[in-house]
Order: sequence, then C-alpha cells, then structure tokens
Amino acid sequence: MDPIADMLVNIKNAATAGKPFALVPYSKLKLSIANILVGEGYLKSVTKRGKKAKKFIELEVTYNNDKKPKLSGVSRISRPSKRVYYGTGDVRPVRNGYGLLVLSTPKGILTGKDARKEHVGGEALFKIW
Repeated sequence: MDPIADMLVNIKNAATAGKPFALVPYSKLKLSIANILVGEGYLKSVTKRGKKAKKFIELEVTYNNDKKPKLSGVSRISRPSKRVYYGTGDVRPVRNGYGLLVLSTPKGILTGKDARKEHVGGEALFKIW
C-alpha cells in the first residue's frame, strides 16, 4: 500500500543479503528519491529499464571496503495514513549528521541539509542511515 516504504525495504533487504542490485517498479517520485540516494552515496547507480507498462528501476547498492552495506537502517516518517510535515525550524540532522532526512518540498524532493539551505519545509518522507 505504501510504494516508498516498499522501495526502501527492498533496498535494505538487498543490501543486507549482499545482492548487487534491487529492482523496484518505476515512478517519477521513486526515481527522484533514488537519485538523491545516489548523490548521498547510499546507492552507486540508478537505471530506468523496461517499456510502457512494465517499467522498473534498477538500483545498484553501495558497499564499504569490508563488504558491509553503507545503508544500515531506514525509518519511514510520513505514511499514507498519517502525514507528517516539518517546518523550516523542525528540520534537524539525523544521527548527529551521519544520517539523511528526505523531504518532499515545494522545490522538489530535497535532503534535510538542502531544505535548511533553501529555507523550506515539507512532508518528511523518511530517515536513512
């Protein structure tokens, strides 16, 4: 019922199992979230595959030198049943700066750091560390 949570759990399970790739159904929102995760180093690459109704996104998982995944945890904040909105003053660092907060703002999908720079708030989607 929650496509963003399904995508995050799919990525986390692939990383925990040591798989090189995770496949998720395509949507513009998931693609923009995946591009943010690539920019922050949690994913190596994002590739859109398929045609017409059978599109999907191929996500390459990032691992450290000792074969441990860079992604260790995910926490969904806003759900379809309970929306959570953060103002500009509510956006705080996750895990003392070691994590990442992803927000859906009027300026698009942004990280918490970028949202503070732009002085915007929005719907808090998830935390990742």
